[in-house]
Amino acid sequence: MPKMKTKSGAKKRFFFTATGKIKRKHAYKSHILTKKSIKRKRNLTKTDIVSSADKKAVKSMLAK
Repeated sequence: MPKMKTKSGAKKRFFFTATGKIKRKHAYKSHILTKKSIKRKRNLTKTDIVSSADKKAVKSMLAK
């Protein structure tokens, strides 16, 4: 059976930490920023860890 290909969209959006966790960026930071508070925009800038419910799906997209 051939190797699984990595989904190129997932490749651009997720990356692994040294301990094997998967990091992601927050959504809702690209446009219509005037009505969002400064605090909300600042918190959306930070990266977050993928939840345990989604971890399996993300790993399969990354062919890991």
